[in-house]
Amino acid sequence: MKIIFLGPPGSGKGTYSSRIAPQLGIPHISTGDILRDIVKQGRELGKKVSVYQQKGDLVPDDITIKVLKERISEQDCEKGFILDGYPRNINQAKALDKITDIDVVINLRIADEILIKKLMARRVCKNCGDIYNIADIKETVNGVEYNMPPMLPKNDSECDKCGEELIQRKDDSEEVIRERLGVYKKQTKPLIDYYTKKGLIKDVYVVAGPEIMVPNIMEVLRQIKKK
Repeated sequence: MKIIFLGPPGSGKGTYSSRIAPQLGIPHISTGDILRDIVKQGRELGKKVSVYQQKGDLVPDDITIKVLKERISEQDCEKGFILDGYPRNINQAKALDKITDIDVVINLRIADEILIKKLMARRVCKNCGDIYNIADIKETVNGVEYNMPPMLPKNDSECDKCGEELIQRKDDSEEVIRERLGVYKKQTKPLIDYYTKKGLIKDVYVVAGPEIMVPNIMEVLRQIKKK
């Protein structure tokens, strides 16, 4: 299956797609990770990407789609893939349509107030980027019950994978988060409309931790495969 995960910052796109991909036997592809790897490799294209990253600018669509086209042409993508963080706008979606067909778009939905609490409690490994969360959320918003336990490391403030220190990102403040949510909604509404018209959108409400949400999403995908 060829799957796109959409959702606001902190909704769990990376967490869920990275756990679901192995179950489906397909790769989890994050365009952000690919671009960072290209920079590390010192390739000529990586030098161009680095210039934009150093300025804090988004990498142009033509570069991103070129990189993505190379990635999905690799052998491990023969049975499909999960895209996390791409497309971000209509132009990217249309460019993606020219190089591959998408089977389903999983649209992760979560109340803003819950998302803000969740993001402010996020902790990230400063070395490998592994993500944890110290929030224990049990509340009801607009009639939807949320039960989201913390995702804690085994050792306090240390990454389970590499043992390095866990930190809070500077942009995980309430003011910045609200701004990012506003930008996301403005950019993504046309994208959701675009895929809705194609009949590809499947809304999934994120109301619990990964141990509940991963099986829920897997069931949605199984139902699609049956069609």
